[in-house]
Amino acid sequence: MPDNLQKQSIKFSWLFKMAWRDSRKNRARLLLFISAIVLGIAALVAVYSFKDNLQRDIDAQAKELTGADLVLDSRKGVSKAMQKMLDTLGDERSQEKTFASMIYFQKGGGSHLVQMKALQGKYPYYGTIETIPATAAKSFQSGRNALVDKTLMLQFNADIGDSVKVGDLNFKILGTLTKAPGQTGISASIAPTVYIPLQYLDKTNLIKTGSRINNKFYFKYNDPSKIDEWVKKQDSKLEKEGFDADTVESRKEQTGRSFKDVNRFLALSGFIALLLGCIGVGSAIHVYIREKLSAIATLRCLGLTSHHAFLIYLIQVFFIGLIAAVLGAVLGTGIQFLLPLVLKDFLPVEITMQVSWLAVGQGILLGLVISILFALPSLLSVRRVSPLNAIRISFEKSGGKRDPLTALVYLLIAVFIMVFTHLQMKTWLQTLIFTTSFALALILLMRLSKLLMFLVRKLLPSSSGYLWRQGFANLYRPNNQTLMLTVSIGLSTVFICTLFFIQGILMSRVTLSSGTNQPNMVMFDIQNAQQKGLDSLTKAFKLPLMNQVPVITMRIEEINGKKASADTNNRRAYRNEIRATYQDTLTAAEKITSGKWTGKIKPNETVYISLDQRYAQQIKVGLNDKILFNVQGMMIPTVVGSLREVNWSRMQTNFRVVFPAGVLEEAPQFHVLMTRVPSSEVSARFQGEVVRQFPNVSVIDLDLILKLLDELLGKIGFVIQFMAGFSMVTGWIVLISSVLTSKNQRIKESILLRTMGASSKQIIRINAIEYFFLGAFAAGAGLILALGASWALAKFSFNAAFIPPVWPTLFVFGSIVLLVVITGVLSTRGILKQPPLKILRNEG
Repeated sequence: MPDNLQKQSIKFSWLFKMAWRDSRKNRARLLLFISAIVLGIAALVAVYSFKDNLQRDIDAQAKELTGADLVLDSRKGVSKAMQKMLDTLGDERSQEKTFASMIYFQKGGGSHLVQMKALQGKYPYYGTIETIPATAAKSFQSGRNALVDKTLMLQFNADIGDSVKVGDLNFKILGTLTKAPGQTGISASIAPTVYIPLQYLDKTNLIKTGSRINNKFYFKYNDPSKIDEWVKKQDSKLEKEGFDADTVESRKEQTGRSFKDVNRFLALSGFIALLLGCIGVGSAIHVYIREKLSAIATLRCLGLTSHHAFLIYLIQVFFIGLIAAVLGAVLGTGIQFLLPLVLKDFLPVEITMQVSWLAVGQGILLGLVISILFALPSLLSVRRVSPLNAIRISFEKSGGKRDPLTALVYLLIAVFIMVFTHLQMKTWLQTLIFTTSFALALILLMRLSKLLMFLVRKLLPSSSGYLWRQGFANLYRPNNQTLMLTVSIGLSTVFICTLFFIQGILMSRVTLSSGTNQPNMVMFDIQNAQQKGLDSLTKAFKLPLMNQVPVITMRIEEINGKKASADTNNRRAYRNEIRATYQDTLTAAEKITSGKWTGKIKPNETVYISLDQRYAQQIKVGLNDKILFNVQGMMIPTVVGSLREVNWSRMQTNFRVVFPAGVLEEAPQFHVLMTRVPSSEVSARFQGEVVRQFPNVSVIDLDLILKLLDELLGKIGFVIQFMAGFSMVTGWIVLISSVLTSKNQRIKESILLRTMGASSKQIIRINAIEYFFLGAFAAGAGLILALGASWALAKFSFNAAFIPPVWPTLFVFGSIVLLVVITGVLSTRGILKQPPLKILRNEG
């Protein structure tokens, strides 16, 4: 060391040497402190890498997703003027009609609801319809053939060459469909696809009044460079005709946008794990610096400036943070290869994972910034260490003025959290809600830890046993871990339990058909002439007739005298078809929230309709507003007479628009019938008979749909748990590091107790008592906050009742407490190996 540090400038290399020497005894400990952020960095690098690779593959495979240079689709019929324009587009063109229908397997006798695609032309122009055998995709249009989804082929034990009945026609299965453009694993499970040639569609007699047909027109251009410009110019005309346009560029944007929410959620989950690690880092560095006060004061006596003392420990944090960031980036790069396996059923493209150096760089930079930023409040205190601290008996910090730099650092931390959160969220409002909720949880947990220390100090009975008094006293003694563990364990509990509870809410919303009085089968597209015959068939199978309603297809023509062309801020209200009904009484799922319900009217009276209140907000109408409906060519003027709250989770037909009886009875309509089948065997026989007698009627087995939704939510739940695991393990690392943070203090206390005659078992019991109540209090506080957050989300976001599951909740609580106790006790076993004479030495 230089002889006179005050009179010469210190080289930066000397500071590095001092930082290296000072860290020799504490490197493993420092690495443990910073390791709390490794998993957070790993999670973020994995998510960023996955996002970069996904976007790259979407851009590369956008043509295969679209299958053509231009796609025009509409649920309306095609006008003569529109057809004339369609005939002039593209150098090659294809047409497809898509609709839901039942198919019947002739060999096995089974039936299933499918997504029927009647195709004409050489679509797709990019990519392929993959089939077994491969030639079937190109040759199936040459005759009365069909391509049937592989899941259906397996489910009904069908073979190539078998026949399926589609409407009134039989089609030969020419090939097994393995993949179609834009199809994902989930969509194939819920609505398997069957292709037939368009030329035979009319002869199937499936297209009836009210049938929901999606018309798609595919175009290939020799020079596609001006397609997007053409779409912009024709936007108003296409909108007027009820057509949507899709190009390769728009598909890139739409597909990327659809996964933004997934990426935001994943990144936010990783960021929460990172925040937990940051809290651990900040607390651990705080204790570490307090233990270094003596060494710092000695250096100050030798002439080292406060500025240089600060730099020595900043250098330590910088390099340890760099190591942690690099480790996190390497781990995250490996984890990214797991995400496509978890999310494969949701992805429309084939993912080719590779190292994203941009994501790695972002992760390393983020790790460095966070390590330094959260350590700075403690590092800044080094500047205020006086040389007199070297000769003071107590190292306790004396009172003084607040450091403005420390306040600035806390402000920077808050700004950093808010800005980073905004990058993951859609709006500043969501950002404020998240950051405010996080800050409130942090403040509440800190206050609760202070309350715990106060109550233990004041209320602990003096008659308590010695071991209990010692265990509780550890909660408020100097170098206690109460604040750190309450915050870290509490926040981990909040995050994990909230995700668990929300998953339960989502699951409960799709299991409502389990009651014996709930329908589990829906039949729709029932024509007026078929209603009595289907009712008789249902009764013949001894099934109840439940929730029979008429359905009329219509569109909004005017709102308060404005057409779509004039109402530029509300065009979506005019674009989509509406399925409405008429009834004279409200159902159990409906409740009037404003206005007056009108159930029946006489001829020439004003038609007062009722709207779902959320739908009314979407189309920007209220009570007494006038809406002109186009009911398949017939104009019906109406007035909004009431708004309803609709319980959409009930297993029955619900409608956004309800007319009173006496208006639509003569309008073109179809009917919906719901029933309940007692078993899968009865369901199969009944569906088969419905398809044979009424081939145009579609049947939805709600039990099957609910099982698929249950499977889907299970996969989503796994993704949630996968990301929550980062927070769980991070919380455990913070727990270990916080226990080891005060190890030196615990060594002295334990050796003093042993010197006074305490046995090893007694010391372990003292520590077990401390960690049990600390874990129970922290986990309990986190659980209460999670229950409050879940209730608020259930009420205001999901509009559902929240009833927490008792036993799973107790299991989570008990697991967290047990983990805290085991970790604390295991750390104590290492302390007990220290010899009692160590208390007399100036070590630790």
